[in-house]
Formats: sequence, structure tokens, C-alpha cells
Amino acid sequence: MPSTYKKDKPWDTDDIDKWKIEPFKPEDNKGGTFTEESRFSTLFPKYREAYLRGSWKVITQALAKHGIACELDLTEGSMSVSTTLRTFDPAAILNARDLIKLLARSVPAPQAIKILEDDVACDIIKIRSLVRNKERFVKRRQRILGPNGSTLKALELLTESYILVQGNTVATMGSFKSLKTVRRIIEDTMANIHPIYSIKELMIKRELAQDPQLANENWSRFLPNFKKRTQSKRRVPHKVTDKSTKVYTPFPPAQEKSKVDLQIESGEYFLGKQAKERKAKEERETKMKEKMEEKRLERLNEYVAPAEDGEKKKKKKRKREEGEEKDKDKKKKKRKSDAEVNGDSE
Repeated sequence: MPSTYKKDKPWDTDDIDKWKIEPFKPEDNKGGTFTEESRFSTLFPKYREAYLRGSWKVITQALAKHGIACELDLTEGSMSVSTTLRTFDPAAILNARDLIKLLARSVPAPQAIKILEDDVACDIIKIRSLVRNKERFVKRRQRILGPNGSTLKALELLTESYILVQGNTVATMGSFKSLKTVRRIIEDTMANIHPIYSIKELMIKRELAQDPQLANENWSRFLPNFKKRTQSKRRVPHKVTDKSTKVYTPFPPAQEKSKVDLQIESGEYFLGKQAKERKAKEERETKMKEKMEEKRLERLNEYVAPAEDGEKKKKKKRKREEGEEKDKDKKKKKRKSDAEVNGDSE
């Protein structure tokens, strides 16, 4: 049978937007009212109670337009939505379920109500399980926000979506394409890839999309290619053996002895459990005694008096005494010579 796929279709014209989502109207529901009631409920934290109580009137009015009933239970701390006889859109209850989920995740009510529109979707990304260490998780979550929230604002402008970082999750709202991009950026950030690289890539793509000549071309040559520049952590050996000096032998080296073989040679393998424990205890005690002896010698070294220059002082004293003796001899000789001179004169 010949294929009818490539044939021209008279109703398929260029002015038709195939990706446009048409709004669902009451006349489109030809099946009538629903036979069964659909209900969804979710819990909310204690600190959201005051805000939800104040904005519940606005939420009720927004859901009433789609024929959805809502209930706020402050005793249990839960919100619930359900279909009624006036519900005409089957997908409205799913949007209402997403609405109460976003409200529980601290999304403001005016922003969360936009989920009821057909071209808006939401995604709640759980980021706590992506990073094991708590301190590392906090640092990487802070990278999504950036200084004074500048990184988060840049991501919102470039992806045309709403992003809220709250606790262990990130709530996003926008089109399906933008949600896919945001999820990729968030997961990369938690995998230690800085979001500034993704922001730079999105900015280049935005500029290229405005050029009609490059609309149908490959953009990979324009996008930055960031390489990982972390140095290799391979341990470099202290002694590098020069293999060129070694004599080549076709025989492989002798097999190293296993732990069991070494125990058999030393006789430890045949010892009983108590003997092994006793031997291990003796080894520990000998090591402990050696360390204690080393520490004792170190402590004794502190009390050893430093070497003094006693020999030099003795040498100086000797030289001084010898000099004094020479002076005395000279004086005696002078006195004798003077006495002789005086005797001759007389």
C-alpha cells in the first residue's frame, strides 16, 4: 500500500500554529458532568497557616471559575480540591492539585493561580538527595540564588519562568521548554557546575535566535566549550625507576606472597585464637613501651643544660695569668738592671 504521509493535505496550511494549545470551553465537553468525584489533598507547614487563611478567598474565586471546590482544614493543616457538577474541564482538577502543591511550597497565591492557565506548567525539583554532604548542599543551593538573588533573577529572565528555592526543593513555573532547561541547570548546579556557564550559554542562544539567517543553522560553533581544568590527583611515586637501564628478561617477576603465605612462614597461621590475641597484645604493648621511652627521652632532653663556653674562658684566664707573669719578670729584670747601674756609679 503506498504511503499517504507525504501527500499534500488541503487543510494543513502554513498559517496554522500546531503547537498552540486551544482553551477548553464548556461546549467542548460533550460528555456532560463527571460520574465520579476526584479529590486531591496536601499538607502545608505551620508557618503558612496565616498566609493561606488571608489569601484563601482569592484562591476560592479562581478555582470557582473552573468549577473546582476547595477546602482549607486548619486543624489537620491540609488543603484539598475536588470536582463538582459544574466542572467541565477534565484537566482542571490536575491544575488545582498543582496549585495547592505550589501553595504548600511557599509560592505566593497570585503567582500560583497562574498554573490554572493552559500554557503554564509547574515542576518541583527535589535537590536534597543530589548532594550527600549537608555543608556542600547549602553552598551549592546558595549558588542558585547568587549574591542578592542576582543569579536566580538572571535565570528567570532568560528562561521566562518563575523559580523559587525553598528548603530541600526548587519550585518552577513556566512553559514546558523552560521547565526542561531550568531542571537541567539546577541538577548541573548541584553536580558542582556553576550556573554562570548556563547563563552565558542562554544569553548567546538568545542573541542567535534574533538573527533570521542563523535560525536554521547549527549553533554549536558559537556556544562556549568549557573544559574541566582540575589537575590529576594521581599519586606520583617518590622513586621513579628508569626502565631503560634494566636488563630485559622474557620471564615474568616472581609472584608476591599472600598474607596467608606470610602467616604460614612465621607460624602465626597455626596459632589458636587466644594465642593470636595474646601475640597481638604483646606487639601492642612493645610498641607502646617504645613510644613511652621515646617520649620520656624527649622530656629529659628539655632539662639538659646547654653547653657553655667554659674552655674559652679558661684559655682567656691562662693567657691573662701568663701576661701578668711576664710583666712581673720584666719589672724584676728592670729593677736588677737599675740596681746594678746604681752600684757601678757609687
